[in-house]
Amino acid sequence: MSDLLARTAELVDIASVSHHEQALADHVQARLAARPGLAVERVGDNVVARTALGRPWRLVLAGHLDTVPANGNAASRIQGDVVWGLGASDMKAGLAIFLELAEHVDEPAVDLTYVFYAGEEVEARFSGLGHLAAVRPELLAGDAAILGEPTGAVIEAGCQGTMRLVLELAGRRAHAARPWMGVNAVHRLGPVLALAAGYDGRRPVLDGCEFAETLQAVAVEGGVAGNVVPDRARLTLNHRFAPDRTPRQAETDLGELLAPVLGPDDRLEVVDVAAGARPALDHPLLQALLHRSGLVVRAKLGWTDVARFASLGIPACNLGPGDPTLAHHPDERVERSALEATYAALVDLVGVGPD
Repeated sequence: MSDLLARTAELVDIASVSHHEQALADHVQARLAARPGLAVERVGDNVVARTALGRPWRLVLAGHLDTVPANGNAASRIQGDVVWGLGASDMKAGLAIFLELAEHVDEPAVDLTYVFYAGEEVEARFSGLGHLAAVRPELLAGDAAILGEPTGAVIEAGCQGTMRLVLELAGRRAHAARPWMGVNAVHRLGPVLALAAGYDGRRPVLDGCEFAETLQAVAVEGGVAGNVVPDRARLTLNHRFAPDRTPRQAETDLGELLAPVLGPDDRLEVVDVAAGARPALDHPLLQALLHRSGLVVRAKLGWTDVARFASLGIPACNLGPGDPTLAHHPDERVERSALEATYAALVDLVGVGPD
């Protein structure tokens, strides 16, 4: 096994902010193409490599190439048993493990598909995985899938849905010296923000995994001039909903929550939404991972492409070495122990197969 810490640092130092993944895709493609027994295909900045060994099971290992923009952490830095840098947790450590498996597991007990894709950290319409599903779905075919999203080296089952909504509140302009002649739309944000701040979301338990619904105000706009009562205010909300509800159900419930503070001229619009995925650990491949690794299992509270695989009828889970609480953080980092624990669990699974 190579030094996974150094391998992660190598990937961190190849910049791949969303929409600029070409250099990292080139690097991944070159490494995979040098490995005998792998059929490698490139679709845009998405790289797929597949074995064809005639095994009874095919496991898909998938991870995104892109990162969020740098925040003073573009370059890698290794200190002791920790590597720091943009994407170290989310999710270049996971990519390093997948490349290590591709390069060093000579006789896997299952056929393997490695999917390295662009555009996960941005709107769903830019998803490289979504593009592959639309134009080359055969490249994603498999019996089960594991996403290398940061989980802190535990198994995270399913994922919550995510919804972004924009609420436009109406008012009436007036001079700031005579505000009683108008209706201040910015002031009308108060009751809405109070509802969001006091939101006590559902916490359903599905297959032993507890999910936690949330509602957050994430952006606000308003104002006309320093002496004008504003007639418009715009609030962006993010809602995370458990996978036992559809996007339509989640939207209906939010509409009912906000209805008491909205007027006839206000407008609530869903601008981006992705359904969640229920836990799906009953497949023999994922059962083997669960039982032999001894790793902790919990719900995935964020959204991941586990949901996209679920929509393709492929059971999937999340397992990666990165700490999810450090994703997108300026102090993003990953520890050697998490890298080696994740690698050990995956090398056992692909080397031995299901129980």
